[in-house]
Amino acid sequence: MRLTYCPDTSPADWLVRSGTPPMQLITFGPAVFEAYARLRFIPDPSAPGQSENEVELPGDHPSDIAQVRRALHLRAPFTSAADECYFCLWEGYSDAPLPPDARHGPLVEIPHRRFALFRGSLHDIDAWEAELGGGLPIAPPAYAWPADHRWCLTADVDPHWAGIGAQRAAIDALAGDRSLDVVPARPTESQPNYS
Repeated sequence: MRLTYCPDTSPADWLVRSGTPPMQLITFGPAVFEAYARLRFIPDPSAPGQSENEVELPGDHPSDIAQVRRALHLRAPFTSAADECYFCLWEGYSDAPLPPDARHGPLVEIPHRRFALFRGSLHDIDAWEAELGGGLPIAPPAYAWPADHRWCLTADVDPHWAGIGAQRAAIDALAGDRSLDVVPARPTESQPNYS
């Protein structure tokens, strides 16, 4: 299967109509899950006023999309719909412009953000950069979820982390993977951020 633009945005209605406060929806997805976590792309700030460009990372530090790809692959056992997943691409990314059909078609709209909706299998995340970024590294999907709504991953443009909602066992499995930096989170509380 390939990532396919969805002019029918109804598969995203569960997000749009969730009633979750906008910033919580943007950073953690709908408030319907048993547990939440943050996948930290880089460590949390170690001092007040620290900026992201002050963080020293090893040369082989994985990109945001590589970390999201790993996290999504680890989600496969926690859905019965791995062959039917949805991915949102934020219209504001300069490194991943919307494809022509999405630019002129319906978009998923939530407060403060608009997204093109794509459908594919969970493993189509492996083609994210090839299909939407011309083969270059690009930002991860703003949202990813399976058709059965068993989990949701969000990767907003502002935070240095992705939010994940799922059943507790799914969050525990992510936190137990040593290749990822995953910490429990409470979406209603303020989260660490860089200046």
